[in-house]
Amino acid sequence: MAFILDFQWEIFITIEILLLVSLLLFGFVRYFLSKKRLSMLFIIAFLVLLMLEALLALVLYRMTGEISTFQIVIAVFVLYACTFGIFDFLKLDRWMRRKIGTWRGVELLTEKDYDVIARNKNPKYIAKKYRWSSTVHLVVFLVVQSIFWMYGTKDIEEMFSYIRDLSWIETGRFEDSPYPNETIYSIGMLWGLIFIIDFIWSWSYTIFPSKTNGK
Repeated sequence: MAFILDFQWEIFITIEILLLVSLLLFGFVRYFLSKKRLSMLFIIAFLVLLMLEALLALVLYRMTGEISTFQIVIAVFVLYACTFGIFDFLKLDRWMRRKIGTWRGVELLTEKDYDVIARNKNPKYIAKKYRWSSTVHLVVFLVVQSIFWMYGTKDIEEMFSYIRDLSWIETGRFEDSPYPNETIYSIGMLWGLIFIIDFIWSWSYTIFPSKTNGK
């Protein structure tokens, strides 16, 4: 167990490299060798490696009893892969099949794929998709921030006192905030800024549907 604690970043980077390799092998086998079933083995390998990452964060937490920057980094990677990463992967898959099909002079996209592509050019659908993603982001943001605050405050009453009085944001010091340490304070504040920008941008597609460019 001491080995895991001493070489946690090395283990994490190794897993990330293996994740990337598994995706590259998936693409090569699926698009260039046209072996769809065999390519699924690399997706399975990707999922297993992803679970190992999550397990690594859990083991480290049980060993130290603290939430560290390292564990938060892993959580971000795993959370992305299990949510928005899925949609990005499907979008990349369609794009690759379209490009490879054009290059080979064969049709690799299905009728369903073309329906999805057409739907993604619909301003109403795009606005709905961004509303949904921003709502998911809101829920995740509130849950994780609540966990951060639980570690930095004594009880619910103290947590609500920071909500009622937001003057601690102006000081720029974690000692005045509901966060337990400097690292989590920096992550929490940066995430808060990103969340606000993302939320406004996402809902702008609903408020100003004409801004949709069909991409």
